[in-house]
Amino acid sequence: MAEISIPKLAPPTTSVSAAQTNTPFIEIEDVSLFYGASKALKNISLKLEEKVVTAFIGPSGCGKSTLLRCLNRMNDLIDNVRIDGAIKIGGHDIYASDVDVIELRKRVGMVFQKSNPFPKTIYENVAYGLRLHGMKAKSDLDARIEECLRASALWDEVKDRLNSSALGLSGGQQQRLCIARAIAIKPEVILMDEPASALDPIATARIEDLILELKKEFTIVIVTHNMQQAARISDQTAFFYIGELVEFGATAKIFTNPAQKRTEDYVSGRFG
Repeated sequence: MAEISIPKLAPPTTSVSAAQTNTPFIEIEDVSLFYGASKALKNISLKLEEKVVTAFIGPSGCGKSTLLRCLNRMNDLIDNVRIDGAIKIGGHDIYASDVDVIELRKRVGMVFQKSNPFPKTIYENVAYGLRLHGMKAKSDLDARIEECLRASALWDEVKDRLNSSALGLSGGQQQRLCIARAIAIKPEVILMDEPASALDPIATARIEDLILELKKEFTIVIVTHNMQQAARISDQTAFFYIGELVEFGATAKIFTNPAQKRTEDYVSGRFG
């Protein structure tokens, strides 16, 4: 196995967490992204704290999902993309030439808009990443899978059918399974791209409750079009418009006393 070149992402702090000290864990510094000659992100700078939920909001096509995918270098998979600026996680430049991108994506997990369980059993969906990273003993796998399914609020619903196909689960259950799969390999950051947009209100509420529980262990960045959802679950909110960061701050302030009129117009439903 090739040597992993990216250091541990967690910042070299004392026992006091970054969230307590306001030390930024994710630093986005003057980032621009180009699709060919088209500039999709325009000089974005953001500092995100550890173990909080940050919401990216804005109308369709404003760049929020594009920026989210920069945080685990998913945009590397798209032809003719160029990124300027720097992104650091835990003080380490994730675009440095010696970064192992596979290791980066292990530490920065992602949950997509459409649930995408593997066509395998519920058990094997969670075990897949664990096996890839060297966990072989069944007792270890059993314990970790139960832990992840409990953490994703799914264990009680599936514990008696772990060997059934994951494709037989409801949409909300599939999404929680995808979250269990993402946290199984213990990332430090979880990116969520509209994880509840295809779900009914009850399933959405369960995902939101889960996000609030997960932030005790993980730094979470979520893209959402749902203003009420952003207000309910995020600690800080960034509003984007046509590739620009318009405003960033505490969620309560963004929704009740924004500094920019464009932000006020968007969160109040006047456009978007």
